[in-house]
Amino acid sequence: MSSTSETTAPPVASMRIADGDEYIASLRGRSLKVHLFGELIDEPVDHPMIRPSINAVAETYALAVREPDLATTISPLTGERINRFLHIAGSPQDLVMQNKMQRKLGQLTGTCFQRCVGMDAFNSLYSVTFEIDEAHGTEYHDRFKSFLTEMHRLNLVIGGAMTDVKGDRSLAPHQQADPDLYVHIARRTEEGVYLRGAKAHQTGCINSHWMVVMPTLRLGEDDRDFAIVGAVPVDAEGITYIYGRQSCDTRSMEGGSIDTGNDKFGGQEAMVIFDDVFIPNELIFMDGEYEFASMLVERFTCYHRRSYVCKCGVGDVLIGAAATVAEYNGVEKASHIRDKLVEMTHLNETIYGTGIASSWQAHETKSGAYINDDMLANVCKHHVTKMPYEIGRLAQDLAGGLVVTMPSEQDFNNEETGPLLEKYLKGRADVSTEDRVRILRLIENMTLGRNAVGYLTESMHGAGSPQAQRIQIAREMQLEFKKRLAKTLAGIDESAREEITDHLVGYFARVFQTVSASLP
Repeated sequence: MSSTSETTAPPVASMRIADGDEYIASLRGRSLKVHLFGELIDEPVDHPMIRPSINAVAETYALAVREPDLATTISPLTGERINRFLHIAGSPQDLVMQNKMQRKLGQLTGTCFQRCVGMDAFNSLYSVTFEIDEAHGTEYHDRFKSFLTEMHRLNLVIGGAMTDVKGDRSLAPHQQADPDLYVHIARRTEEGVYLRGAKAHQTGCINSHWMVVMPTLRLGEDDRDFAIVGAVPVDAEGITYIYGRQSCDTRSMEGGSIDTGNDKFGGQEAMVIFDDVFIPNELIFMDGEYEFASMLVERFTCYHRRSYVCKCGVGDVLIGAAATVAEYNGVEKASHIRDKLVEMTHLNETIYGTGIASSWQAHETKSGAYINDDMLANVCKHHVTKMPYEIGRLAQDLAGGLVVTMPSEQDFNNEETGPLLEKYLKGRADVSTEDRVRILRLIENMTLGRNAVGYLTESMHGAGSPQAQRIQIAREMQLEFKKRLAKTLAGIDESAREEITDHLVGYFARVFQTVSASLP
């Protein structure tokens, strides 16, 4: 990958971010327009519902300080050490290290840490801009490298904005009764373009420094104005955020720390409204090249679907919580309890195995960046649409009905009811009632409450709903090749034997070359 760049994108901050505290400080004093519960929020950093999501992103910086080999790498653009979430994968090993970092952060936060979309977006854009330039003689790739160089220099958080609200899904973007149902170019000047529209379900958008806006689906020639990719600072004029509420989210505003289940960390989703938001020419990375929209979407989903190994880290926490509550209830040695924990672990590791295998079986794109195996990425994500639900069901099974009938923290603090609850909600004599309540609240948080958003529903619909993965798996399942394998062995088509052998030899040679290139 080339490390040269001709222009420099304007920074949103003048100081390089080194750790979690500096990251949190960098979010203060911005002119964000954030609506929550029908009100404008003065300072999102200090809002009790928003702060846990900020803490989760801050943990990505804290991990980089504690474990630099895992969560940082050297930028080929600046030569400086950067957060791994900003790195363009230059080998299968880079992709594997992303997965290991993602699982670790899931273990540390028990929730979504909100940086995977941006990481997967700019890894996709690195190769796609290269190939647009190759086809059209444009300068998008150098522009993108210049922008990325500045992000590396300042060690910032980049969010990805892909999912449009879509309106009537039977119609193409240009056919919609209201064109704003897909983000599009509303007008142009010599200096750049102005965007209108909205992006839904935007993970960590308020907690980012920049957003990369991208199309959400395959486009046709009449959709040129929707084929726009560009970078905008999150506090750009014309952007409005409407914060999405989550189950049990107001518990963080009640005081206390028990009923939230996970008081420190949470996820974040919001709708982003673009009302004539300006993007200067130097920050535009696709403009009208509609035929490359599908390539961008498919490469993004390829990266992002194997990024769902983050759910394994969250699953590790939930398995630990289920094992702990069984211990607190005094039933940890029962064979059926152990068997359920084994099943939870089996499901969790199946997700991880397919995701990390996808990364190991990566291949090099024309740009020099590596992209993981698409088939295994889709298998990984399809597992994620199912297995966390079963893991969650088993966790609730082990927790018992108290996970949904437990009185509030205020009742425990009440001088009349508190002693009664302390007495009657006791489990094992050597375990405090409060500890038992806390672990039950964590299970509630992850399977029903605020962080169930990221572990369950977002696992279903993020990076494409289940049918999207099935479509991609169907495209790549090589049925004709597999039929010929069967016919050859059955003696139906002996002529295919040599062709099949050549195919297999070539396939395993490519796998060996990829693995060998990644070894030290």
